Amino acid sequence: MLSIIMFRRNYILRQIEEFASVVAQIIGFAKNRQWDRASSEITRSTQQLTGSGMPELLQLSETELLARLIQNEPDVAVESKTFMTATLLKAQGDLLAGQDRPEEGRAYYLKGLHLLLETFGRSQPVVRPDFVPTIEIFLAALADRPLPTATNAMLMQHYERLGDFARAEDALFEILDAELSKVELLDFGRRFFERLLRQDDATLNSGNLPRAEILSALAELDERKPQ
Repeated sequence: MLSIIMFRRNYILRQIEEFASVVAQIIGFAKNRQWDRASSEITRSTQQLTGSGMPELLQLSETELLARLIQNEPDVAVESKTFMTATLLKAQGDLLAGQDRPEEGRAYYLKGLHLLLETFGRSQPVVRPDFVPTIEIFLAALADRPLPTATNAMLMQHYERLGDFARAEDALFEILDAELSKVELLDFGRRFFERLLRQDDATLNSGNLPRAEILSALAELDERKPQ
């Protein structure tokens, strides 16, 4: 049994090394504006990983995409395939942005970010290879305008899980501002802050959201409620 586990791990490590080389090639092609060669490499790798091309991946929900990656794979292989797919989505976004097609590129950035957030929501990864874009890298690529409400909701949950309460609060207020502080969302925000108030002061301070700021935020939610 141990030998099977070791074989799988070694196989996956070889896959990761080979994929890192592919990513380096794609970056090189894009840097030299060899768009067709970069696109061909992205398409080949995506089909190998998922059985679909990039346009088809956009039509899948994150849950559907994960289900496709999970099929007949051990957990450690699913994690690496998910990271590779997110990396290819980011590369496709970069490729389109580099060709002055930012709106098309943005769709791939969002899909890659959502895939990472969905993955982190299911379990914390053991190892994240260096080639995998971070959440912050995706956010930088999407910084030209506000994020969709669904994305901010995923980010809020992600940051709360990490104990980064200040950034979770920022995502919450992005939602409230975009949705004109709907009553149900104000209640959702209140439950978030009430959860935080059950934490001790040291935990809140480490999350950059002291108790006094939480109480102030609760008061602001009350002010936003329609009369």
